[in-house]
Amino acid sequence: MPAGTLYRGREGMWSWVAHRVTGVLIFFFLFVHVLDTALVRVSPEAYDDVVATYKTPIVALLEYGLVAAIIFHALNGLRVIAVDFWSKGPRYQKQMLWTVVALWAVTMIYSVFPVLGHAAEELFGK
Repeated sequence: MPAGTLYRGREGMWSWVAHRVTGVLIFFFLFVHVLDTALVRVSPEAYDDVVATYKTPIVALLEYGLVAAIIFHALNGLRVIAVDFWSKGPRYQKQMLWTVVALWAVTMIYSVFPVLGHAAEELFGK
């Protein structure tokens, strides 16, 4: 590549980036979850207020994003294990990534109603 150009990576680089980003997002969720759960010992009323905000449609969308991050991170983690420990893994890493993306998409389609159903009922009624 000529000097001064941006590296435009292929599938392997983008899966690497997505794996790190989803890992960081999951970490921050767990951090907030531990903090809000610890709040019950400080002030049960404040804890109840925080939990009440979690029942909003916006938070339901965030939960859907969390599900998306966890599912991708888990499936891609299995792909990384296969690439590292299967002798033919590096040869098939691109095909395995597209399999991960397909499985992730199917899982996300099937998780729309279970995750967002409550928010849809709250917004639009039954």
